[in-house]
Order: sequence, then C-alpha cells, then structure tokens
Amino acid sequence: MYLAIHNWMKAEPLEVTVQRLAKYGYQALEIQGEPSKYDTDQVTKLLKDHGVRCWGSVTLMLDERNLLAKDEKQRAKSVAYVKDCIQMVSALGGEVISVVPGTVGKLVPDSTPEKEWDWCVIALKEINDYARECKVKIGIEPINRFETYFINRGAQALALAEAVAPDCGVCLDIFHMNLEENDPVAAIHEAGARLVNFHVADNNRMACGMGFFDWPAIIRALKEVGYDGALSVEFCPPLDRTPANRFPDSVDLNPEGISESERKFLEDHGSSVFSTDFYELHVQHSAETLLPLIS
Repeated sequence: MYLAIHNWMKAEPLEVTVQRLAKYGYQALEIQGEPSKYDTDQVTKLLKDHGVRCWGSVTLMLDERNLLAKDEKQRAKSVAYVKDCIQMVSALGGEVISVVPGTVGKLVPDSTPEKEWDWCVIALKEINDYARECKVKIGIEPINRFETYFINRGAQALALAEAVAPDCGVCLDIFHMNLEENDPVAAIHEAGARLVNFHVADNNRMACGMGFFDWPAIIRALKEVGYDGALSVEFCPPLDRTPANRFPDSVDLNPEGISESERKFLEDHGSSVFSTDFYELHVQHSAETLLPLIS
C-alpha cells in the first residue's frame, strides 16, 4: 500500500498540489473528476517531474450527473461523463475510477427501486465495458445516507458490482463506513477481492489521526484481504462558525480557480474553501499517521 490524495478539496493550481504531496511522502494523485480542466500531457509531465503518479479519479456527481435518473438523456450524458473520466485516468496511466452512481445531495428518488436499479446496472455495464478496454478498474463507492439515498453500504455496492460484471469492483470510504456499517472492519473483509480503492479521513472527516479511528486495525484488515492499492486521503473538515473554532484561519475568503458548482459542493459537505495553511496541516497529519503503518 501507499499514499495518494484527492485534489478536489482545495482550489489551487495542480502544480502546487503535486509539490505538496511529494513533499510529505505521497506517491500518487487521485485527480479531480473534471476531465475538461486538465491537459493530460501536461499533467503527465508534472507528475513525472515530481516523482508522483496518477492512481485514478473519482466521479464528482454534481448538478445533473446521475446514472439512475428517470430521464434517459440525462443518464446517457452521465455515462458519457464517467467515460470521459475513465479516458483521463487511462491517459495519465492511472488504474481506478471510483463511481458514485447518483447525484450527491439528491435524497428524493426519481422512480421505483426496481427501475432505478435496472437503469443503474445498464449504465454501469456500459461504463465497465469501456473501462476494461481502457485497462482501468471501476469501483462503486457507497456514501452516507445524508448525501444519497442510493448505495450507502458496502453490501449494497457489492450487490451492484455483482450485477454488473465479475470484474466490477467497489471502493470503500472509511468516513462513510463509520456512519453506515455495523462493523467497518467486517465490511472490508466482505468486500475482499472486489476492493479496488480505499478512501481515508478520520471519523470527523478531518485528517487521519485527528479523530478516534483505530488506524492500525483498519490497515491490518486491508492487508488481510490482500489490498495493495492506494490509501487515498479525502478529508473535508467542517467549518466552525463559533467562537470555539480551533482553527480561526481555516477558510480562504477569496479563492481563485473554483467554479460555483465546486464551491457549492464544498459548502454542502459542511466546509468551505480551505486556507493553504489549514489544508497543508491535514495533508501532513494524514501522512504522519498512515505512513508508519504501511511502510
């Protein structure tokens, strides 16, 4: 195992992100699922220059992106979006794409459970076939009930993966697992060989080591199931608006290079745009917590 990190949590030039993750011992990047933002030739050179590689990407299911939408055209556009993400990962030499099937923040279904399941399976079959051609693995990612009504637990993701194809995987996120699983360690064992990606933050979604998770037990479970991919750091601390704020300079009040939908996504996750110092604190603390356990 080795460390990777997402870059959707901080609005900054990718060069700054890559320099920072290399500084703290991260070996890979899980690049933001917005293919139109990146020139893959330039990103490939940037990563190579800093001795870092692309691990993969994760779909950002914002706005109208929804693989189980009632509207057929909306589903088709969503499939095309995921394929674009896969193409980006492939061009960067990455291995995985984590797929959240439904729109993040959408809590009201469009149709019956049976119809939505069928629509999603059909969409994911097409996506998985394309990913196989590109030599990229897909992992269906469960997220918590406050962000979606569809696929919250590892068992649900496994059932969906099994309905899609024998080589369709799952991606687990220990933050979401803490909210939804009876036993996160048992859920890791249940995922077994289908586990293709693993996202990490602490129970409060702050840096690994800034909460109460038993990281040695989590890492031990991953080793027991033979997982040898990245631990992909994905913290998103809540914004403290009270006088009890431990990090008063945590917010960047004038961020550059961030779209309105990206800003809304961060704010909807209980946060805002991090200041550079606050972000770097989390990058460093996560590395210092995890690296001794996987080295």
